[in-house]
Amino acid sequence: MMKFAVVLALVAVAVAEQEPIINPPVAILRSSQVNPDEFGAHSSDFEAENGIVFQFSGSEGAAGGANMVGSFSYPQEDGSLAEVKFVANENGYQPESSLLPVAPAFPHPIPQFVLDQIEFARLEDERKALEAQQSETVEA
Repeated sequence: MMKFAVVLALVAVAVAEQEPIINPPVAILRSSQVNPDEFGAHSSDFEAENGIVFQFSGSEGAAGGANMVGSFSYPQEDGSLAEVKFVANENGYQPESSLLPVAPAFPHPIPQFVLDQIEFARLEDERKALEAQQSETVEA
């Protein structure tokens, strides 16, 4: 029990000596915002002292949603700048950046037997749909 108390005291002293890590405040170098007007047009942009830059502009979409286009960038630990451009509209969020992963090219041609099996499955699905449609017509 005494050993446990000594270990506990040592841990308490070690923890108490550590200074908390506090991130200093980051100054905003520029900031502007335009709230939606009667046509739904809006925009915002800012730049922070730590290198973060964000800007976008948008308007009301035909279906009532918002359409936006913009970009943001930030410095990475290696000193390079991470940049992302984006469009957000009725087709969803569409980012564009060299940072985004890209699927590798398919390593080889698809074998014919695989293509034949895919075609067979498609024809089978069509046949079943046609049979279901015909049975509904007969019942009606």
